Amino acid sequence: MSPLAFVISLPIRLYRAAISPWLGSNCRFHPTCSTYAMEALRKHGAIKGTWLAARRIARCHPWGGSGIDNVPD
Repeated sequence: MSPLAFVISLPIRLYRAAISPWLGSNCRFHPTCSTYAMEALRKHGAIKGTWLAARRIARCHPWGGSGIDNVPD
């Protein structure tokens, strides 16, 4: 993971450690949005990984999709 991608991943890591346990497992997608974001940052770097994660989070609403949604290669 690039240094910039690591810095961008810090809020995700904080969310996963401090907030996610309190909310429970409610994700509509598999893998969860935070797991998807971390994988996107690892695979594609800071810019494209952030874009992919933002698109995924934007689809997470009552009229959005659900199911398996893996990070593209």
